[in-house]
Amino acid sequence: MTLSFSALLDRPDIWRGDSLNRAGGSHVCSVVSSGFPELDAGLPGGGWPAGALTEILPAHEGIGELRLLGPALAGLSRRGLRLAWIAPPHLPYAPALAAAGIDLTQLIIVRTASRKETLWAAEQALASNACAAVLAWPERPKYPELRRLQIAAEGGRAPAFLFRLPEAAGESSPAALRIALGTSDGGLAVRVFKRRGTPLARPILLPAMPPAVRGKNSHVDRHPAAATAARDFPARLVHA
Repeated sequence: MTLSFSALLDRPDIWRGDSLNRAGGSHVCSVVSSGFPELDAGLPGGGWPAGALTEILPAHEGIGELRLLGPALAGLSRRGLRLAWIAPPHLPYAPALAAAGIDLTQLIIVRTASRKETLWAAEQALASNACAAVLAWPERPKYPELRRLQIAAEGGRAPAFLFRLPEAAGESSPAALRIALGTSDGGLAVRVFKRRGTPLARPILLPAMPPAVRGKNSHVDRHPAAATAARDFPARLVHA
């Protein structure tokens, strides 16, 4: 059966360069809502892409990069799905994560001893299909290493988030979505500088705290002493 050109363009796995990519493909859930309607409206498919890499480049550490992901991670953990955090630079602050609605029993924190171990652990977590989301903090990954992670992500159903230095914005990357984070009026300025679709000219402005925890005295990105936080942190710790 011969398909017309217009029919081909209607396929869910084909996107036009002058429009946002739509949800589709072989994944059961092709996107995960960010929890911020204004951000979802600027993301292809209406949420964080599953089975693909998303790079987050904060202007500085602790600017709110984890708050940005809080609603999505909370929703996944409430469904009893695991969240893998690979080599976070600090021990996550358990009370704030719980206040954001994240089920701490679903967190798997992977500690690594080297850059190579971080990349290996991230690739294995993605390829295993055992996690609903994978967050990783690799140290200056090279393009071939990023490509391996992208391929591993494409073979699964989980969104993969890589946290990179702001200067990485000038480097090429196979990631489907790349976001730079800044601040604006006490909130977050999200600049989407790579997505599957037309460029986004203006940053998306978000409140500093997710809707679920706004107004509370807890900070998802706060980094207390490890000994203090560990007492309240039931997440599983593993070593790569």
